[in-house]
Amino acid sequence: MRNDELSALLLAAAEDEPTDHRKRALAKAGKEAWRWSEEASALLESGRELTELRSVGPWVAERLQAWIAHPPATVPEFDATRRGFLTNAQVCEVLRIDPTWEGTPHADLQMHTTGSDGRATLEEMLAGARSAGRTYVAVTDHSESLTIANGMTPQERRTQGEAIDAYNAAAVATSVPFRALRSIEMDVFPDGTVDADPSMLAGLDLVLGAFHSKLRSREDETDRYLAAIRSGHVDVLAHPTTRMFGRRPGLRADWRRVFAEAARLDVAVEIDGSPARQDLPLDLARLALAEGVAWFSLGSDAHSVEELTYLRASLAIAALAEIPRERILNFRPADEVAAWATQRTST
Repeated sequence: MRNDELSALLLAAAEDEPTDHRKRALAKAGKEAWRWSEEASALLESGRELTELRSVGPWVAERLQAWIAHPPATVPEFDATRRGFLTNAQVCEVLRIDPTWEGTPHADLQMHTTGSDGRATLEEMLAGARSAGRTYVAVTDHSESLTIANGMTPQERRTQGEAIDAYNAAAVATSVPFRALRSIEMDVFPDGTVDADPSMLAGLDLVLGAFHSKLRSREDETDRYLAAIRSGHVDVLAHPTTRMFGRRPGLRADWRRVFAEAARLDVAVEIDGSPARQDLPLDLARLALAEGVAWFSLGSDAHSVEELTYLRASLAIAALAEIPRERILNFRPADEVAAWATQRTST
């Protein structure tokens, strides 16, 4: 049994458990199962104890061992807000099978700092990304209208840009092979208009556009996506479906039309690696590739140094979708990515 199936069983058992402390133990393990780095069944097969897993004590371990030894005839189905997510164990297994995905130098094209809603400074995030082996990063703090995420004012954006320029100049002077791109996660409104002045966007290296409003709509939102792609201001359609694990299933659209238009206008689509998002999900990443999307962008969506590891899920989804690395921006040089973004917005 996979960890996601065990999670479903643990959470269902928690609902039926009459004893409060055991109910809490089952629920906690059920939530944690998505984050275990190994499959519980593989741990047992190797002769190790299930209590090595986070939030698993002896009593919960007994329940898990019984399910693994004798899988139930049915496993509770995931609701729409949890369907199609990879567990951490699945991500680790994919990258173990083909370590070149992590071993080949690559960038991280979405991360946040205290400039908006991040929890680490620009300097801390850049140092963390460099220590993690990234070749370059896109600093994508939020645009001004997203006040809930402390969106940056134009002046704050200019100040951050100057700091990025100074960092890059120092890196060149000291022969450090690392660079930061002036970037943004720009809010795209439901009518396709964007939360940024074109003259400001022209000074950036890469523009991510994302929806942050009316995200629980159950209507067909195809026109909304087409308007964003056709706006001429979006280089990368960020976390496209807007889904959030356990909270909302994401927007609905005719994804074939959306991806075909992105392919026609040379707009990249993102695979956001945050465990809360994993967006694009695997099925839509495969569809985007089939519909001719030329470029994919991978981002950890990190809001702290520790979260930079979230990029691993993006890599795993790209690997499972069999996206050629030559079509992933992260594996291209920084200068080439910046030149591509400039060229596509000027045509």
